[in-house]
Amino acid sequence: MAAGKYLRWKDENGNEFRPVSISGNALLNDRTLNKSSAFSFEEREAFNLAGLLPPKPQTFEDQLKRVYQGFLSACSDIEQYQYLRALQDRNETLFYALVSRHIEEMAPIIYTPTVGKACQEFSHRYQKDRGLYITAENVDQMGEMARHFAGKDIKIIVVTDSQGILGLGDLGIGGMGIPIGKLSLYTLGAGIHPARCLPIALDVGTDNQDLLNDPMYLGLPQKRMRGQEYQDFIEKFVAQTKLHFPEAVLQWEDFSKSNAFDNLSKYEDELPSFNDDIQGTGSVVLAGVIGATKIKNETLGEQVYAVYGAGAGGVGVADQIFAGLLKEGISHQEARDRIFILDSRGVVFDNREGLDEYKKRYAKPFSLAEGWSLAEEGKASLGELIDNTPVTVLLGCSGVGGAFKESHVKKMLEYTERPMVFPLSNPTDNCEALPEDVYKWTNGQAIVATGSPFDDVEYNGNLYRIGQGNNVFIFPAVGLATIVAGVSKITMEMFTTASFALAEYVSQEDLDSGCVFPRMRELKDVSGFVAKAILKQIQETDPQGCLSGKDIDQEIAEHMWEPIYLPYRRV
Repeated sequence: MAAGKYLRWKDENGNEFRPVSISGNALLNDRTLNKSSAFSFEEREAFNLAGLLPPKPQTFEDQLKRVYQGFLSACSDIEQYQYLRALQDRNETLFYALVSRHIEEMAPIIYTPTVGKACQEFSHRYQKDRGLYITAENVDQMGEMARHFAGKDIKIIVVTDSQGILGLGDLGIGGMGIPIGKLSLYTLGAGIHPARCLPIALDVGTDNQDLLNDPMYLGLPQKRMRGQEYQDFIEKFVAQTKLHFPEAVLQWEDFSKSNAFDNLSKYEDELPSFNDDIQGTGSVVLAGVIGATKIKNETLGEQVYAVYGAGAGGVGVADQIFAGLLKEGISHQEARDRIFILDSRGVVFDNREGLDEYKKRYAKPFSLAEGWSLAEEGKASLGELIDNTPVTVLLGCSGVGGAFKESHVKKMLEYTERPMVFPLSNPTDNCEALPEDVYKWTNGQAIVATGSPFDDVEYNGNLYRIGQGNNVFIFPAVGLATIVAGVSKITMEMFTTASFALAEYVSQEDLDSGCVFPRMRELKDVSGFVAKAILKQIQETDPQGCLSGKDIDQEIAEHMWEPIYLPYRRV
């Protein structure tokens, strides 16, 4: 049965209903089945709920009004986060209906930036079980855990080892907030039924001494596992995942940069998996750059790119831009030549000792810097790169707040009338530049996008909507397309297709106002549009595959769940 019709049946008259086998408190405590005060008189009688609920049934609309009022009454972002998570733990249908109606208001609460604080305070704010916590001691028992887990048909797993949470670093067991939040976005965007979503935290210890010193910390109070021991643990986890969740897509999330690349490259052929920090980030940024080239009436190949930050996200951005350049017909060498990456030591040159393997493909020959005036021998800063190279696209993936300076951006104006400046790091405090400043530095000429949400900026009588380069415009669509097509490997081409589709979705009205991303309230439409593009690409590439002769629109619709109450019938 398709996910969009998850546990739905139709009677002889074509009326849709949901068969339910549990009753009483067990039904009220099942977050995927609970309707709370909206159970009808007939359902209360049939499912032994009489006396367990206030006597007057409430409509779905009245429930939504009530819980929205409760949300508004919370006094801070973190209290609103707690309120919504508690609602999700009680009644998933009501939670998703509420958030979908107020998604621009609530997405920053259930995910970035508020989820960062929730992860930091996880042990002190823990409310209710959700997902699996895997350790070296229990990894071999994942099959037993799976038998006791509520969801029996898992399609999406988001897993983290919590070492690189957002821009906050090692948060130990608290990183579980990230998979929970990401999977909520899968449901909101791609309609993946919440019972088919599984968040997993790999507790391999923590090097965060504050957590180790905290008697309330809920994770293993030990230093982080490393080296061969860590690799062996990940290998066991992947083997258990393949065995017990054979139809699931695995999303690696917020691993350290080296482990992120290692895990992805080692296991991407073993099960359909991807790393959102690498591939999702790269894909959404490429989409924004494509949109900006439309505004400039130029091509990707006419730009020179500086990616400030060479971690998982930064190199992922470079990889996707490289793929976009190749799609335009640029040669491999020219594409490489147009992309510069910088880390904490400046421009990545190939003569650096101990250079990380994943950075080598973008390392430039140091001879390129001959004749540059460098403050420190052998190193070139961002400013020194821009002073000597016609950079037209500046992309921030560093997590260093305020790293982009007025001098950097004004120098770019010597190379292009419309510089692209994307300070993408989040949370907001880590943003490389404030949009308002960038517009001032360029007299409103810059094309700006950010990773965190920002309010509109008014400058010189013009109102600029700041597009948010949020991975949520990419990863739910990729997951949905993978499920629908049943592919065994998630490819770079799927992400490149997603980039061009997302750029195509952005309206001309938005582009005319300098904005390169859609609004969050369009998330579901965006996800369907991007998933369709990926599925069409798969269908064309493999005409004899499982999508042969299929109506893609219908396939997508059948896999997308809607948060509505269906009538229940006792079985």
